[in-house]
Amino acid sequence: MASSVAPQPTRLVRPKNWNEEVEDAYRFQLAGYRDAAEYRALRGEEPLRWTETGFVKKLTRRDGCFYYFNRLRECLDKDVHKCKLYCY
Repeated sequence: MASSVAPQPTRLVRPKNWNEEVEDAYRFQLAGYRDAAEYRALRGEEPLRWTETGFVKKLTRRDGCFYYFNRLRECLDKDVHKCKLYCY
């Protein structure tokens, strides 16, 4: 586990519609991370991704367990507004 400090966001935006960026953020936030930048800073590794879609395939949660995701979209329209997009 890497010990570098995660970058701090300057602002937060709530998405209104689904897109690939929202899907990525949704998957990281389910696993307990803010986004890919925080995951890389804390874990010291790139997340495993599906080659067909580019979505995250597997993430290591903060407690050491794993989250496995499907190839296709997992963030439903009803969950889009719950997601947070961070700007640096």
